[in-house]
Amino acid sequence: MRSVALRSVFLAALAAARLAGAQDSLPSWNDGPAKQAIVEFVRKTTTAGSADFVAPEARIAVFDNDGTLWSEQPLYFQAQFALERVKVLAPQHPEWKAKQPFKSVLAGDVKGALATGQKGMAELLAATHAGMTTDEFAKTVSDWLATAQHPRWKRPYDRCIYQPMLELLGYLRLSGYQTFIVSGGGVEFMRVWAERAYGIPPQQVIGSSGKLKYELRGGTPVIVKLPQIDFVDDGPGKPVGIQKAIGRRPVLAFGNSDGDREMLEWTKAGDGARFAGIVHHTDAEREWAYDRKSPIGKLDKAWDEATQKGWTLVDMKSDWKLVYPDAK
Repeated sequence: MRSVALRSVFLAALAAARLAGAQDSLPSWNDGPAKQAIVEFVRKTTTAGSADFVAPEARIAVFDNDGTLWSEQPLYFQAQFALERVKVLAPQHPEWKAKQPFKSVLAGDVKGALATGQKGMAELLAATHAGMTTDEFAKTVSDWLATAQHPRWKRPYDRCIYQPMLELLGYLRLSGYQTFIVSGGGVEFMRVWAERAYGIPPQQVIGSSGKLKYELRGGTPVIVKLPQIDFVDDGPGKPVGIQKAIGRRPVLAFGNSDGDREMLEWTKAGDGARFAGIVHHTDAEREWAYDRKSPIGKLDKAWDEATQKGWTLVDMKSDWKLVYPDAK
């Protein structure tokens, strides 16, 4: 009997130590329901013998990018890149001075450019992203990130990433999870910096894409970016993108807006333990506060569904001790 009691004490102590270790892996998270839900989910899906145990090869975790892993206000960062590229390329295109949405961009009227809608934005992306090889585009993005700064925070865009989410990515990987980006942003744009910023390699980045073409330039094989859209990885496109690229339904998914709703729904619809999380932007001082009426990162239907179905809502203001990696 004594040996059984000692074993019980040992197992309890081991479980407590593992829980403490998990808590320490998320130091930028306040101890609250959101952090507890994450830790408990990882514990039960990685503990052999647990009724909710998930085999290592099935531990797939997917994350939206804009507004989930880095900021997205006051404008999606890739859109900001496109606007700045228009100004760089303008001397080669004098016709842009009289053509929308380029006319508004060159006049510094961002609202006017955005008012042209999806059609106008598609024209901007085609003009600034297409025609070059994938290697040339990657260098263009890399050079831009090296000098561009966020208009509010005066820091590089790839330092406007969320420290708590970086910790979560690392915690999941240490727990045997594979982490993927599933974003409405351009896949070629994100692949340039995602591994450096998040530790997520290019092959684990899923995003919207334009058509590509293989050709020889000067006898050298290259992949050229074309102006036509190939796939939009947003809304209902996200589960499709996951199926095409991964071939497994995720067991954990995180998003922040209505554009992530279908991905969260699809994840939760699978068998066994499933986790759906939403980052709710509630901190106007350290980041931004917005949800239902925001033209960027609108959180409306997904918020209602999260509340009704018990998804985990992460309140940025109360759940995170800090937002950006080197913020004080």
